[in-house]
Amino acid sequence: MIRRVTVPTLFPPPLYSHVSVVEAGTRLAFLAGSVPLDADGKLVGEGDPVRQARRVIANLEEQLRAVGSGLEQVVATDVYVVSGEPAVLSAVWDVVEESGLSAGPHSSTLLGVACLGYTGQLVEITATAVVPDAGDA
Repeated sequence: MIRRVTVPTLFPPPLYSHVSVVEAGTRLAFLAGSVPLDADGKLVGEGDPVRQARRVIANLEEQLRAVGSGLEQVVATDVYVVSGEPAVLSAVWDVVEESGLSAGPHSSTLLGVACLGYTGQLVEITATAVVPDAGDA
């Protein structure tokens, strides 16, 4: 259902694929940005991008579960981090790797940005995932 391709003529990416191909007729879920808020709307991990990334992944898992999918079905993400420091971006990417999200590996873009939508928010992840038929899960 998902074919992940690392193009041999391009520089090999670290733990993600260049392309994810999904067969026609497959259901896809396009997830809104997962943010580091708890169920009451309170920011989790103020000032701590790693803690916020963990909460974002947990919230992303909830979004996926709600539509019958999971982290292993994610084909593409955009990871936004409020920072211009490669070390901070790398620390957030380590959380992505540890989560199993990159186990595909999926196609991803990691971006340092000036700000995000909520006061104090340092991390946000958008995702596209396959929603397997009940028999395929």
